Amino acid sequence: MSADTRPLAIAVMGPTASGKTAYALELAERFDGEIVSVDSALVYRGLDIGAAKPTAEEQAAIPHHMLDLREPWQPYSAAEFANDARKVLDDIASRGKLPILAGGTGLYFHALLHGLSDMPEADAETRARIEAEASERGWAAMHAELQRIDSEAATRIHATDAQRIQRALEVFRLSGRTISDWRRAALNAPRLPFRVLKLVLAPADRGVLHQRIERRFDAMLEACFLDEVRRLRALPPLQALPRPLDLPALRAVGYRQAWEHLDGATDAREFRDRAIFATRQLAKRQLTWLRGELDARWFDPQQQRDALEEALRLFLPACLPT
Repeated sequence: MSADTRPLAIAVMGPTASGKTAYALELAERFDGEIVSVDSALVYRGLDIGAAKPTAEEQAAIPHHMLDLREPWQPYSAAEFANDARKVLDDIASRGKLPILAGGTGLYFHALLHGLSDMPEADAETRARIEAEASERGWAAMHAELQRIDSEAATRIHATDAQRIQRALEVFRLSGRTISDWRRAALNAPRLPFRVLKLVLAPADRGVLHQRIERRFDAMLEACFLDEVRRLRALPPLQALPRPLDLPALRAVGYRQAWEHLDGATDAREFRDRAIFATRQLAKRQLTWLRGELDARWFDPQQQRDALEEALRLFLPACLPT
């Protein structure tokens, strides 16, 4: 059997607030690596504090890629991400550096590592019709419609996940094919020509993750997260939109709740509680998606450092002492 000569990459995956950024920085310092963000919020300029974007100091210490690619009102699809990120990975490997993928956006990881089928792009008119129907009938009814059309997708998508319900219905209405059919077709798409070690960082105790989420959000508030959202609200292109919260950038957890709070919909305590709850729900969805990555290695970042080191030693034998 011939040796696998594909270039190497490490994927640092996990739910939000699990310590991915810090560990990716550690790996990059140790192994002469460069970090490739796999996060759908970090591609937007101006989403810094609330998206936990690497600081200016961290970016100065280690090269980072796939950050600040679009304005918050500009579209950016998973397919565009995969295309752009593959070029970045090729460039990093060509310079003898180790690409370190770090983030928690499952769709971006899937598009990059496994490829996507040519399913229909987003269509504003179709989305507007679906949203109008949801306003009248409720998202639970829209989920029931999805169940009739595509039971596989309805099982995978939670009844409260409006964004993914909308996308699944949109794809079906535009193409006449279910999103599950399109996903199966993607299995034949070109794979990433790298050998990737997938490391999932996830505290074994869910309560620990919840505490980390709460502490991190409070730190964001202390770092003037609300002022960041006020600056976004003042941008003329966003002010010109009748429904800015429909933008993918502003649907990011924390930003939607902050925007509604500044609209006067919640007091400070309710805003904090809603944002933390939404972040916990995001972590839950991320963990569900990660369980489907059957070749990923799971580690508690605080309790299993020795096991993490062993995984690295097996993958990068030339880089670690025996």
